[in-house]
Amino acid sequence: MSDTTNNDTPEESEGDDEDGAVRVNVEPIAIQTEMEQSFLDYAMSVIVSRALPDVRDGLKPVHRRIIWSMFDGGFRPDRSHVKCARVVGDVMGKYHPHGDSAIYDSLVRMGQTFSLRHPLIDPHGNFGSPNDPPAAMRYTECRLSSLAMRLIDGIDENTVDFSDNFDGTEEEPVVLPAKFPNLLVNGSQGIAVGMATSIPPHNLGEVCDATLHLIDNPEATVEDLMQFVKAPDFPTGGLILGARGIHDAYTTGRGSIRMRAVAEIDESKTGTPWIVVTEIPYQTSVEVIEEKAAAMVNNGKLEGIRKIRNESAKGKTRLVFELRRDAVPKVVLNNLFKYTPLQTTFSVNMVALDDGVPLTMNLLQVLQAYVAHQVEVITRRSQFRLDKAEARAHILQGLLRAIDMIDEIIALIRASENRGAAREALQATPFDFSEVQATHILDLPLGRLTRLGRIDLQTELDALAETIAELEEILRNPVRLREVIS
Repeated sequence: MSDTTNNDTPEESEGDDEDGAVRVNVEPIAIQTEMEQSFLDYAMSVIVSRALPDVRDGLKPVHRRIIWSMFDGGFRPDRSHVKCARVVGDVMGKYHPHGDSAIYDSLVRMGQTFSLRHPLIDPHGNFGSPNDPPAAMRYTECRLSSLAMRLIDGIDENTVDFSDNFDGTEEEPVVLPAKFPNLLVNGSQGIAVGMATSIPPHNLGEVCDATLHLIDNPEATVEDLMQFVKAPDFPTGGLILGARGIHDAYTTGRGSIRMRAVAEIDESKTGTPWIVVTEIPYQTSVEVIEEKAAAMVNNGKLEGIRKIRNESAKGKTRLVFELRRDAVPKVVLNNLFKYTPLQTTFSVNMVALDDGVPLTMNLLQVLQAYVAHQVEVITRRSQFRLDKAEARAHILQGLLRAIDMIDEIIALIRASENRGAAREALQATPFDFSEVQATHILDLPLGRLTRLGRIDLQTELDALAETIAELEEILRNPVRLREVIS
């Protein structure tokens, strides 16, 4: 019998035995250590790469990849809709190596007016309802909305970093430039490992006003910002009961907001009393409310209701509760609030990634992070434009000098053996042009050698000088930079 190998000693070599068996290095690891590390890796992957939004653009990776893929593919507001299946395939194949159904669900949600306060996808076809799923992706079509273009505008001016995709064949943005605070405007919800986020949507104008106030007044407090952002603005309407939950959410990042449907007590032409619901709480549906109310009527918990009619049509909510003649409408309405989703609670938990770290943030912290992002975006954009303007000005200066000594240059070119020799001669004394100037001089059409051509070049150079001065002022003066943001 051969000796038993010591389990505490890893194999020292790797290769093939004479009988063809493969020997590999084996390192014993305590199962507790392995499980702890593996679970931590999994948790961080879900937190950073799946479930939580970035505070800067308010997007989870899947949403950001959808928008970037559609922008890169040309599926924009000024072009025709394309099949959702095509978008899902592009996103899955290039950027998001996960299931197609998860990508399609995320795409659909960005186009649902009852899910997002300001949709980022312009849908075409059946994108579902609060109680019904969307049509299959082979039937529906989509393109980016105009507002989505505001999220990605300027991405081609070095405003954000890019990273390799999962297989290194493509590049994707780490974050979008985001010309408005999307995290607050559209909100976000997600369940990670050991944490979750639930951020309500808000009115775009109110959030932008609060952002402008913070830019002009960096020492502003949460209470100052709440003068602009009064409360969440849910896409399905409804009423918010009480201000305590809102105040807690905006000051601490956590709170509970009670929502109630908009209902009116009325009566028919025959005198029958009824209750008409025209707005419902967020994340419920007329069908769910109708079913719940019918169940409560059948088991005797709701009395006084004779008939329930769903008269909703063309995007307008209308749910009618026809009452018995002896019913007390206010009592029935209060019972409806008590036993059905006509009154619900939205738990606010403002968790987002700030520099890759999940944090619970209040209203002020969210907007401060957004403004800091915009400072970086405008700084990088201004530097990009400055470099581009200076490069063009350098070329124009060379062309203007060349026109002033055009006879000598023409003689030099005619005497040169080839284009390369002419370029080298232009870079030498007495001309001393740079390589890029010499190249453009050789490409200069003869028609630009006229007096009018010189005037055009000088006019362009003068305009560039003003642009360069303005960009340098933006980069030098923080006050001017913040003015550009606003």
